Amino acid sequence: MDKIDLPPLGPDDLPLSLLEMGCSGRFELITHPLPSNRPLPPQSTLPHGLPPTSLDLVTEVEKCFLRDPAWLPIHDTDDAFQKFLKLSKREKEVDSLLHCPTTPLHSGLSVVRDPTTGMLLDFTEVLLEHTGLSAKNSLSLQRAPGPPSESLRGSNTNYPFLPGGMEELTLEHIKKKSDLEEDIDFENDLFTVPPGLKSGMDFSDKDTKTTKGEVNLLSLLSAFDDVIDALPESEEKEKNTEKGEKPKLPRTNSLEDLGIKDPVPSSTPSAGTTRDKTDAGIKKEEKGEEGEKKRWAVPVNITSPCDDFYKRIPDPAFKYPFELDVFQKQAVLRLEAHDSVFVAAHTSAGKTVVAEYAIALSKKHMTRTIYTSPIKALSNQKFRDFKNTFGDVGLLTGDVQLNPEASCLIMTTEILRSMLYNGSEVIRDLEWVIFDEVHYINDAERGVVWEEVLIMLPEHVSIILLSATVPNALEFSEWIGRIKKRHIYVISTVKRPVPLEHYLYTGNSTKTQKELFLLLDASGNFLTKGYYAAVEAKKERTSKHAQSFGAKNTSQSTTANQDRAIWQTLLNFLSQRQQTPVVAFTFSRTRCDDNARSLSSLDLTSATEKSEIHSFFQKSLSRLSRDDRQLPQILLMRDLLKRGIGVHHSGILPILKEVIEMLFSRGLVKVLFATETFAMGVNMPARTVVFDSIRKHDGTGFRNLLPGEYIQMAGRAGRRGLDATGTVIILCKTGVHEMADLHAMMLGKPTVLQSQFRLTYTMILNLLRVEALRVTDMMRRSFSESHRDTQAHEKRIAQLRSTLSSLPPPDTEGQLSDLVSYYHTITELRITTENLQRAVMESVNGLKTLSVGRVVVINNTQHCNALGVILQVSSDAVNRTFTTLIICEKGNEERGNAQSNSSPPRYNTTLFIPEGPCSHTVQKLKPQDITAITVKTLKVIPERIIDNYNKRQQPRFRMDPPGQAISTATQELLRLAEANPEGIATLDPVNDLHLKGVDVVEGVMRQKVLQESLKDFRCTHSPTFPEQFARVQERMQVQEELDKLLFLVSDQSLTLLPEYHQRIKVLEALNYVDSGGAVQLKGRVACQISSHELLLTELLFENALSPLAPEESAALLSCLVFTQNTQVEPHITSTLQESIDRVLCVAHRIGELQRECGIAQTVEDYVSQFKFGLTEVVYCWARGMPFAEIAQLTDVQEGTVVRCIQRLDEVLKEVRQAARIVGDSVLGSKMERASLAVRRDIVFTASLYTH
Repeated sequence: MDKIDLPPLGPDDLPLSLLEMGCSGRFELITHPLPSNRPLPPQSTLPHGLPPTSLDLVTEVEKCFLRDPAWLPIHDTDDAFQKFLKLSKREKEVDSLLHCPTTPLHSGLSVVRDPTTGMLLDFTEVLLEHTGLSAKNSLSLQRAPGPPSESLRGSNTNYPFLPGGMEELTLEHIKKKSDLEEDIDFENDLFTVPPGLKSGMDFSDKDTKTTKGEVNLLSLLSAFDDVIDALPESEEKEKNTEKGEKPKLPRTNSLEDLGIKDPVPSSTPSAGTTRDKTDAGIKKEEKGEEGEKKRWAVPVNITSPCDDFYKRIPDPAFKYPFELDVFQKQAVLRLEAHDSVFVAAHTSAGKTVVAEYAIALSKKHMTRTIYTSPIKALSNQKFRDFKNTFGDVGLLTGDVQLNPEASCLIMTTEILRSMLYNGSEVIRDLEWVIFDEVHYINDAERGVVWEEVLIMLPEHVSIILLSATVPNALEFSEWIGRIKKRHIYVISTVKRPVPLEHYLYTGNSTKTQKELFLLLDASGNFLTKGYYAAVEAKKERTSKHAQSFGAKNTSQSTTANQDRAIWQTLLNFLSQRQQTPVVAFTFSRTRCDDNARSLSSLDLTSATEKSEIHSFFQKSLSRLSRDDRQLPQILLMRDLLKRGIGVHHSGILPILKEVIEMLFSRGLVKVLFATETFAMGVNMPARTVVFDSIRKHDGTGFRNLLPGEYIQMAGRAGRRGLDATGTVIILCKTGVHEMADLHAMMLGKPTVLQSQFRLTYTMILNLLRVEALRVTDMMRRSFSESHRDTQAHEKRIAQLRSTLSSLPPPDTEGQLSDLVSYYHTITELRITTENLQRAVMESVNGLKTLSVGRVVVINNTQHCNALGVILQVSSDAVNRTFTTLIICEKGNEERGNAQSNSSPPRYNTTLFIPEGPCSHTVQKLKPQDITAITVKTLKVIPERIIDNYNKRQQPRFRMDPPGQAISTATQELLRLAEANPEGIATLDPVNDLHLKGVDVVEGVMRQKVLQESLKDFRCTHSPTFPEQFARVQERMQVQEELDKLLFLVSDQSLTLLPEYHQRIKVLEALNYVDSGGAVQLKGRVACQISSHELLLTELLFENALSPLAPEESAALLSCLVFTQNTQVEPHITSTLQESIDRVLCVAHRIGELQRECGIAQTVEDYVSQFKFGLTEVVYCWARGMPFAEIAQLTDVQEGTVVRCIQRLDEVLKEVRQAARIVGDSVLGSKMERASLAVRRDIVFTASLYTH
């Protein structure tokens, strides 16, 4: 292309420019000189001019690549580049490289006005706080907002906002010195040696003598008047102490502490104790007048009516067309006061009212509310309900984002978690978070997400928890209150608004169709009469053979024909009695389908209902392509629905499920065969609920339904305002269930909320990213650690510390110098001996030796090293007792007279010998009372001894002399004691009792070493030894209790701490974090990924996905989302097979590394999580095969396939994000193409609820 040289501007060329006036197209000519290096665009009066009509691409490219200095390596010196610079006529502008963002202003102007007239008097300069804060360096809400693109979901480089209730820890953070930190000495050399340097510089004038304490830290605290009053006094003190040692000011948490403590005239104690006292002081202040122990959960009384409701809320944020129940009114009052509430109410009691009021309040306050639900289907349903009520509602699920700037956002809990970790700007405006179906926290897989979200929510957000009735609502609320430092008001309903009646049904033909027996009436009485009537009815029809089994004959299963007969009979009976709609809970998807199919002759709808169903069905599915509308499942369901029968489980296509739900809520589906998921939150009450069985498979084996599960499902019966009572029917197909099982299931306590908190790599990496948040903080705040009563421990620690400081110090001079080590040796010896004795008492050989006539040494509160002989051994293996004759002092026969002596000063093996006349007692001893088994045995007649002793316990025979047998045995024991005063030979656990355990052998050796070492101690010869030893003992006991409590309040006692260290080891070995805990590139990538983060990140960094085509990578990644077992072997390409082997190899490697680092999961368990049953299906789907054909390739049901592909799309998006962080644009665009390939047709048809 020829270059055209334009002649330079001559003197006769007028400096003209065009000015565009507004949008009208009028131009004015301006004549003022132009800057030399600018082109001549028309200038405009609009801020940005008119939008360009057609961009000249050449100019655009030229501007971007030739004129923009940032693109060009200015400092390149090769000839070609210099030539290019000449050609493009571009001067070097070196300054343009030095681009530096302007620092924010640290001060601003404030206006001073006259307070009466408001006249402007002056401007003053004020310093601005929080100017350097951003989402990348601060947890504060004062930080500047991030870019708009990150405002909704945040970014994984952002800090989260500071979680509520965590503030007090930052003080401890400051208090705990790092290795490099040292105490600043405010009195010595602070003006000459800077903190952290060894030497400094003396700036003082040598001639003039410096006066001490001219600049005192306290003089800076001018804010504290009381301190200033005390100043002269403190300076005086300084002068006095100047001659002696200068006191070091302790390092404290705040200037206030210094101010408060310094004026106290007493001498400064050591820094350590002062700091401890400061802690205690702060803690006391925090408690204030809260009383002994603060309760965070406040139960609200809902038995008395709320009369002044309309007085207290004259202008409610939301008006209901009906009168609210007491519990709803109480909740609304709490919401108006901006308090957090936990509403545990029965099904269909009206919990949603509380949620709606919160949404209305936030609209009134112009803030935002987030409504979280455990299930996507529930989110969609709530979106429709709230959209109809409020209009301004948004929805965020994995694959849908509707109206994200709305004031009420509905989302799944996982999305809220990622928003909190990624510092989303939505959190700033958030007033309420509503957690629906909180009892889902018991879910082993996902329960941890609820706990994470509750812990991570900032202080300004109030919490609303909605749940079915749970027995430990108070305990759960207490935990939330404690971690959030705010009261949680607990509101629970007493009874269901529509009571339930529970029946047993034994009918199976027209003749027996009325066999319905009431088992539990509406007021909750269990009627055994009904139970026995059902058993009788069932017996009449069974053969003679089966009669002998009675009610136990429930294990046999029924045939399909018998099932059909039972359902046919029951449904005819219920429709005659107008008891429809019915939900029939069946705990197997195939049984749901079979039952529905078998009812081919049943028709429950009228002609008008049929036409309504038909038109609704056609309209709902009009969005699908023609092929998809002909899918077998859709055709079958259309036929069933017309007759009023529906099926609802995870294998049904999502769009069909929604059609069925909508028809059911309109009352057009008369019978719905559903699995347990239908009861989870989907608000679809029926008139009758039928249980096909009361046993279900929970993933590991078959078991009876838990009371919580039964109530959750049975609670679907009874529609408020339509039915007086709800009917629950349990089918007795093969026989009547055991009465005990039925009773436990219907009247048992619902499942308590339990913590499912566990550590995940994503959680650890997300918290390690932010220095101010620690994983241990998260663990300490989890519900599983809610039993830690740190407050009470702290109080006791303060008491023990003061006790310790008040105890007189022991004398450890001269002869007593080894007193403390003597105490430690004695303690260790005592513990070793006790452990050995316990091992002996628990062993078979040890118990064999403890037979009648064996002489033993006894130590308890009453006896010290007394000899006894065993008379009788109880046969109870759990609480074994030994009836023993023991010698004792005259007058010490009774247990009551025991002088409880503290453990003896020496390691005492000296046997007890009575000082006066020898007496005896017979007692039942526990195993721990026997401290040694001797080698001696005596011949005794146990029956005579026991009878004689018992006889002499009666008042009339009390003065009788002891019998011959007792006297002989007592004399023998006394003779043994006198013959071996220093201690009698005992059975050796290893040589005599043949105990070969490592602990026992080591214990015996250690015991011998310790006994030998006791001879070398000098302190025992000191005359003051007993007194000094008692002091040491008292001091040590306090110290031991203190150490134990300090351990309990420290992080070291956290249950999950060992696992945390193991997981950190794994992350370090894989290079996700470095040895200092800083998150590396791999760790940043893993933060993006929500599940199986290690495997996916490893595959990314090993380029395992690079050689694959988009559809192959989608097929490969399906192993992360598919969890079922299939019988069909997929046919796949060789490259895909190689990649599968590679994935399994990486998984195996990670599994082995986890085992090496100590994590309990076996390699096989880890690898078996990844199932490749859907690879072929996904591969064909991504290549464009119609859904009807891919459904033929596998035995997995259509609904499951759709759900897996939807979840796969989320994984593909995560991988795309991750590829962007790594900088692999090729992989990123490949994932984009894979995502586009799977997002089509019936799999990604929009939900009916969102339209």
